[in-house]
Amino acid sequence: MTLARACGVVINGVEGLVVDIEAYLSQGLPGMTIVGLPDTAVGEARDRVRAAVQNSELSWPSERRITVGLSPASVHKRGASLDLGIALSILSAHSQIPEMTKTIVIGELALDGQVRPVRGVLVAALCAYRRGYGTLIVPHTQVNEAQLVPGLKVIGVKRLSDAVAFLRGEEITAPAPAPIELVTESIPDLCEVRGQAIARHALEVAAAGGHHLAFLGSPGVGKTMLAQRLPGLLPKLTDDQAVEVTAIYSAAGALAAGQGLIRTPPFQAPHHTTTKAALIGGGSNSVRVGMVTMANHGVLCLDEAAEFERSVLDALRQPLESGVVTIARSGFQTVMPARFQLVLASNPCPCGKFIGNGAQCSCSSQVRRRYFSRLSGPLLDRIDLRVTLERPSLAELDPSSGELEGTEVVAARVAEARERAAYRYRDEPWKINSQVPGPMLRRRYPVTQSAGELLANDSLEISARGADRILRVAWTIADLRGHEIPNETDVAAALRYRDGNGSWQAS
Repeated sequence: MTLARACGVVINGVEGLVVDIEAYLSQGLPGMTIVGLPDTAVGEARDRVRAAVQNSELSWPSERRITVGLSPASVHKRGASLDLGIALSILSAHSQIPEMTKTIVIGELALDGQVRPVRGVLVAALCAYRRGYGTLIVPHTQVNEAQLVPGLKVIGVKRLSDAVAFLRGEEITAPAPAPIELVTESIPDLCEVRGQAIARHALEVAAAGGHHLAFLGSPGVGKTMLAQRLPGLLPKLTDDQAVEVTAIYSAAGALAAGQGLIRTPPFQAPHHTTTKAALIGGGSNSVRVGMVTMANHGVLCLDEAAEFERSVLDALRQPLESGVVTIARSGFQTVMPARFQLVLASNPCPCGKFIGNGAQCSCSSQVRRRYFSRLSGPLLDRIDLRVTLERPSLAELDPSSGELEGTEVVAARVAEARERAAYRYRDEPWKINSQVPGPMLRRRYPVTQSAGELLANDSLEISARGADRILRVAWTIADLRGHEIPNETDVAAALRYRDGNGSWQAS
């Protein structure tokens, strides 16, 4: 046989694409050529594959001209995950192993023939399952990751010779993979935050309704502490959500060997020097996962938000509305999930002391305006809850003043409120209040007459988007209080959170 075929997978964003690897041995000047838009790493597979085959005591067809074609040829191929598939297709064309059918092969080859781990094994397994492939050959350290997808026969190999032995029908003795580890992140407890009753309640409302949240306050008042405790109030991820989040981390190369499904809502807190491409995702030939996608079904916390570049912050506006990120380049377009809860934490000015009457602030009005203007009005208009934090008194910080409610107690109330919302929307495609479209909210789920009159006050100068968000927050507050329909007090509380004590400059 002079022509043989294997199948591999390349990762683009959080999606996998099956690549047909064809090897053709022909007469001519000995050498090896890889065609099909390979990047540098794929092109260098020529030397890795040849050395791995020779060091595995297998015969390399040195007297033949080798052409390896990667299709679809119009898609860029990046990374070293195709190494093992290229080697096996050449060996099959040289009649050293039988032809492979319904089998996908992924793995990087070392020069001595060892198979090294690659990113995106779970994504490749999902792709193989959806395309009807029955067998997946992966590095032995990533067997558990691939086995998170049921219905696949997963073969772990330590060396190229192990893959050859399996395809020949022989027994292989690859070491057992590491046992699956249950990911249990240590989330700080809410009882550790003292003296911020309003902010604590806002955090509870945000968790119950899936609302975006912003904290404004001087340094050291607890903004970051509060934001870090939001994931602990959210429900554990469902099976489908856990698979989706774990696949995202696999595609990003952030999944540890032996790690099981991620059940805790993810928490991402990028530094204020983060670029737009790192936050949103991007790339020229293929897409790398951004932090907004890493925060899918979880929390994205932007601490020191006013220190971020304005263009970086404004890039969040589209995913906040749609829940996805669309990366478009001249040759391709990729859509990645980005349904997260945004938490902004910011100082009011560079010195951080312009709270209340601002008597201690040393910044000029122009400096304050320039500093806070990075948080644009359209971005803040998408924030449902805005809270200005005051510095707590020493008496409030004293532990002897009494125990505060911890994460477990508050999370139970959040779960009850979400159950009420889920029952109300049982026949709808949404489950929490923040997901209900504005027109549908007004038509099907009206508030009481007095509450509606309060919201209709023209002096409030609220945008149409802002009014919809106030209604959503009012429904969440009503769910937490056990009210069947939001009344005037529920809407008034939502309006106070929208105003943020008048400190937030937004419509």
